[in-house]
Amino acid sequence: MKYLTTDLEKLKFLHHGFFTRIGGMSEGVYHGLNCAYSSGDDKDSVTANRAKVAETLGVAVDRLVTVKQVHGAKVITIDTPFENDPPEADGIVTAARGLAIGVLTADCAPVLFADQKAKIIGAAHAGWKSAVGGVMEATIAAMEALGARRESIHAAIGPCIGPLSYEVGADFKKPFLDQDAENDVFFRPAVKDGHFVFNLPGYAAHRLKKAGIETVYDTRQDTLPNEDVYYSYRRSCRRQETDYGRQISAIVLK
Repeated sequence: MKYLTTDLEKLKFLHHGFFTRIGGMSEGVYHGLNCAYSSGDDKDSVTANRAKVAETLGVAVDRLVTVKQVHGAKVITIDTPFENDPPEADGIVTAARGLAIGVLTADCAPVLFADQKAKIIGAAHAGWKSAVGGVMEATIAAMEALGARRESIHAAIGPCIGPLSYEVGADFKKPFLDQDAENDVFFRPAVKDGHFVFNLPGYAAHRLKKAGIETVYDTRQDTLPNEDVYYSYRRSCRRQETDYGRQISAIVLK
């Protein structure tokens, strides 16, 4: 099993990991460490994969918590695992020790947060819709409601579709430019006429900095071309595959 960390790990009170697809039990189009019950994968395989992630983070598998992601900006605060099905949300925050919170991605940007003083953590699923919609800012606000201060929060952007891979049509730019004309800097002309490549991690970092997060780490990993390491929704669509797996990114207070 392989996962990435950032300098968030220097905060000795936490563990975190941006997990890849390497080393899991799933087969077929899900081959590897697919951690999404929402996929069509065998549920026992997903549970076994999540158990491996939980063990790496030092928690029981039922203490590894994710939500039903809907590409929105809702963030929930938790202190125990869910008793029933997880709620719809795209961000989670907690101050509870031994509770790993995570997000599932396959091109969208996973963002992990930690307040270096208040010992409060967060995780956000920042696809383009959630990022424009303010999920990262909502995660910061939820952390502040628990006692965090944004000047003490560090953030890390995990593997996502990269700035050379995310080709989009001209209409895609509209919500970004409506928000701020200066967001045009995150688009570059693509080879195909009328198309652009969008810098999702760059935009996410910009939004974090604008929100007052001074320390932002970036794993600088592109999910689309690295098939052996990462799942990719867009790659799956290009191949007309029936489904795809999702890697997990998670953080826990010791």
